[in-house]
Amino acid sequence: MTKPTIDLSKVPCSECGGETKPQLVVQEFEREGLRVEVSGVRALVCAQCGEIYFEPGGAQALSESVNSLFALARRNRQHKGTIRANTGIKRRTVKPKIAA
Repeated sequence: MTKPTIDLSKVPCSECGGETKPQLVVQEFEREGLRVEVSGVRALVCAQCGEIYFEPGGAQALSESVNSLFALARRNRQHKGTIRANTGIKRRTVKPKIAA
């Protein structure tokens, strides 16, 4: 038997009760003078207060990816600056249908 799925975009923000909307966000992390920036991350963002929510497992996957980027920088002896990564997810533009 499968568990029922919850449409997370219908769940109000736990901080302010506002409406959440799906967006692609940029997340930045800094460690020992090195910054990692990951763009194109799928998330729900509260339209009222800006609180960010990730899909189940999304925060863990992002954390593991960021830790890998910091480890790569250490191996390459890059101690300063910014590493930028993009998830490759592109925004889709939906064109409205025109009734004839």
